[in-house]
Amino acid sequence: MNTPAAQFSPRPLLILVSGPAGSGKTTLCERMTAAFPDRIRRVITCTTRAPRGAERHGIDYHFFSAKEFETKIAAGEFLEHAVVHQNHYGTRKADVYQHLENGFDLLLNLDVQGAGIVRSVAEQDDFLRRALVSIFLMPPSREELLRRLQGRGTDHPDEVARRLRVAEEEMARWQDYDYCLISGPRDADFEKIKAVYLAEKMRVG
Repeated sequence: MNTPAAQFSPRPLLILVSGPAGSGKTTLCERMTAAFPDRIRRVITCTTRAPRGAERHGIDYHFFSAKEFETKIAAGEFLEHAVVHQNHYGTRKADVYQHLENGFDLLLNLDVQGAGIVRSVAEQDDFLRRALVSIFLMPPSREELLRRLQGRGTDHPDEVARRLRVAEEEMARWQDYDYCLISGPRDADFEKIKAVYLAEKMRVG
C-alpha cells in the first residue's frame, strides 16, 4: 500500500556553515558528521595554505600549490573559490554534485565570500537551490571572539589582530543567511545546528 509516509522523500541538503575564525564552525561540522555518519558527508575543501599541526591531505583539506590551484580554476573545476587570509580556498563541483545525487546531505564550511558565490550559482541551478541551507555562526561578542582567537595559540599577535578585523567585516554579513546562530557553549551550539538540520529534513517543498 502506498501510504502518505512512503510518498514523502526528504530532499538532500547542501548546508553552508559560515562564521569568523574562532567561531567554532569547524568543530560543529565535525560533530554533525559524527552524529549522522550515514546521512551527512563533509566536503573536503581545497587550499593553498600549509597544513597545520596533524592536518592531512585528503582528510582535513586537499592541499595544493598555488600553481596547481590556478590550473584547477582555469579548468572550471570549482563550484566556488576565494582568497581568504592570503590563501586560496575552493570547493570542487564534482565533490558536491556526486554526494547530493547519491542522496547524501553535505556540510560546507565556507567563508562569506565562498558562501555568496554558492548562493549565486544556486540561483541559476534548481537542484542546488532546492538543496541549499545557509547558517551563520555568530560569536556572542567581539571580546569573546578575541579571547578565542588568542586562545588558539597558533597565530602571532599581528595575525590575531588582522583576523579580528576580517571577522568584524564577516559578521556584518549575517543577514545574507537563512539562519543566524549566536554561539555559546559548544554543546548548546551543537543542539542548535542539529535542530536546524532536522527541521530542514522535514521541510515540504
